[in-house]
Amino acid sequence: MKIMVNGTTEVIERPMTILEFLQERQFDTKLLVVEWNFTTPPRDEWDKIRLTDGDNLEIIRIIGGG
Repeated sequence: MKIMVNGTTEVIERPMTILEFLQERQFDTKLLVVEWNFTTPPRDEWDKIRLTDGDNLEIIRIIGGG
């Protein structure tokens, strides 16, 4: 199935949740904000939301600075 991730089409071979997608790509999930289909689901919902064909993800890394 195809999904959009930060404006780029990605193909995922199996059904997975947002959390599984992030973990498979080795993101540090503590430092992320995720927008899914133009909404911002709470972090504790990431393991419940299954990605489907045509979904849109925006993944934003939080970077501290001074």
